[in-house]
Amino acid sequence: MNSSTIIEMVGYLGSILVVVSMLMSSVIRLRVINTIGSGIFAMYALMIHSYPTALMNFFLVAINVYNLIKLSRKDQNYDLIDAKSDDGLLNYILDYYQDDIRTFFPGFSGISEALDRAYIVCCSGDPAGVMLGKGHKDGVVEVVLDYSVPMYRDCSVGAYLYSRLPSKGVRTLTYSEQESRIHTDYLKKMGFVKENGGYVKRIS
Repeated sequence: MNSSTIIEMVGYLGSILVVVSMLMSSVIRLRVINTIGSGIFAMYALMIHSYPTALMNFFLVAINVYNLIKLSRKDQNYDLIDAKSDDGLLNYILDYYQDDIRTFFPGFSGISEALDRAYIVCCSGDPAGVMLGKGHKDGVVEVVLDYSVPMYRDCSVGAYLYSRLPSKGVRTLTYSEQESRIHTDYLKKMGFVKENGGYVKRIS
């Protein structure tokens, strides 16, 4: 394999990664893959002495890195909103993302009177996540829905939400055995421990 073929393959690799990044639903994944692709394509542009193309891609790398740093700190832009079952924003989110919600929470059948805890997390004014649950004594909440929209599916919504729930009187979160089977990896990552077939997180 001669050098010109290798250089051409580098260019193809960079181009493919940039295109693949556009298919990512998660903003963080998009920017990470786009950064790698743009970096590789910048190297390719230098190899073929296309300096304007190289400069443009180095700028794209810098922009992506800047935004990734901002995203890593985006908990500062989150807001927690208490909601009711008849809340217009809550019902809009549940309706808009109903197909995606069913994918991750197939047992969720919608808001009922039994669900007396509802929280919406927004990021810079945009809906980022929803939690619905049943409140019990001693600050225990049984989680029925803990959903993040695709763009914010990096655990940061959950981390922010759990850090703010004690101010709402919530001391312990529980997942039923049925729900925990589907979300085991997420629950372990978020600090839940297995108890009585389900998962429990004490946040006080």
